[in-house]
Amino acid sequence: MISRSDIVAEARRWIDTPYRHQGSTIGAGADCLGLVRGVWRRLLGQEPEPIPAYTEDWSEPNRDEALLAAAFRCLVPKDINSADIGDVLVFRMRRNSIAKHLGIAADCIAGPTFIHAYSGHGVVETHLSRPWTRRIAGRFEFPLGVK
Repeated sequence: MISRSDIVAEARRWIDTPYRHQGSTIGAGADCLGLVRGVWRRLLGQEPEPIPAYTEDWSEPNRDEALLAAAFRCLVPKDINSADIGDVLVFRMRRNSIAKHLGIAADCIAGPTFIHAYSGHGVVETHLSRPWTRRIAGRFEFPLGVK
């Protein structure tokens, strides 16, 4: 069984991985989805479904909630206000826009942080500030024996 701490420890191993659109390889390059995919592979094994090619705008012109829909299919939905380390956070980068960013909650005691791959920065751990918190569109947990 994997623990929430295992999820955070694995996500932290990815810190300083450069940002690469559609990448999911520790040290070589990852985007926000690639980080979550890489943590999944390391801790849970094979990914739950194939990932189609996607653009950096995440289907925004069509208003297609592809990322949020995939989170509901592959992860376990949680109450948006129920904060635990190891949770997968789905963000809307602008008000009334589609969800197109992911991160993993990393610390809920010393001050909330999350780990994410951010264009121009790579994989980083960031304070989950009020502006970031307001952008959360969904909160999920990894399936299969997370304790």
